[in-house]
Amino acid sequence: MNIDAPPATHRLIDGKQTAEDIKAEIAAEVATLKAAGAKVPHLAAILVGHDGGSETYVRNKVLACERVGFASTLLRYEDDISEAALLAKVDELNRDPEIDGFIVQLPLPAHINPDKVIEAIRPEKDVDGFHPMNIGRMVAGLPALLPATPSGIVELLRRQGIKTSGKHAVVIGRSNIVGTPVSILLAKNLDTANCTVTLCHSRTQNLAEICRTADIVVAAIGRPEFVTAAMVRPGAVVIDVGTTRVADATKKSGYTLKGDVNFAEVAPLASAITPVPGGVGPMTIAMLLLNTLRAAKGEIYPHSAA
Repeated sequence: MNIDAPPATHRLIDGKQTAEDIKAEIAAEVATLKAAGAKVPHLAAILVGHDGGSETYVRNKVLACERVGFASTLLRYEDDISEAALLAKVDELNRDPEIDGFIVQLPLPAHINPDKVIEAIRPEKDVDGFHPMNIGRMVAGLPALLPATPSGIVELLRRQGIKTSGKHAVVIGRSNIVGTPVSILLAKNLDTANCTVTLCHSRTQNLAEICRTADIVVAAIGRPEFVTAAMVRPGAVVIDVGTTRVADATKKSGYTLKGDVNFAEVAPLASAITPVPGGVGPMTIAMLLLNTLRAAKGEIYPHSAA
């Protein structure tokens, strides 16, 4: 890395405002449905236990449903619910014609297999986009309910006018929820994609060296402030997916949210960067709402085939 290179003048990528724009578009479409006497989309969420991050996230989803005119249902269970009981509730929601889409908030207690729960959700109601059917359709380039965070990242790049075609994107983190699917979406032959993608993870050698070759860095490793200035070349676009609660006695809440990027170090080098909070997080909820609208309209899986 040439440390003598002049730093880029970075701009903040405002995920909060972009998400509000998407929600306004959804709300307008819902208003049209209501005016025509059609059923409004209905999103349900299952929350198990009292994880602080999950509580906040689900609360924001409920508020977002109100914002766009969706019906919403929140089902809460203590963390001692059995796997069988949770799967029975999933089956009930699958068969409920009033529910267009639903999510089971992760993480789940250790005694519940999240893969089993995800696979139990019918693909046409899987608005998180985690079901193997939706992932497989995404990989094959078929219409699918896309994973909310990865599709939110791509939509954020598109709406911010960030060029991706021919660029080198480095994704740090290979989770099934973010890292792997966003690497697939960025490599697709789509308007906002066509990247050459390097997917890095905990076993990657020379990680900092690889990151310094990136035009676009997507940090989704779940380790606060992991990405430092030594890992980013001047002018890169930096997308920070991380949201880790770090103890902070100066805050009323007792914690502060940290991203996977050391913002103070990296921002002066970047041409554009997402903040935490206010970057990728709001986009995840916006894309969840968009998936629910698509599910309600039968865009991906026609209702007659349900």
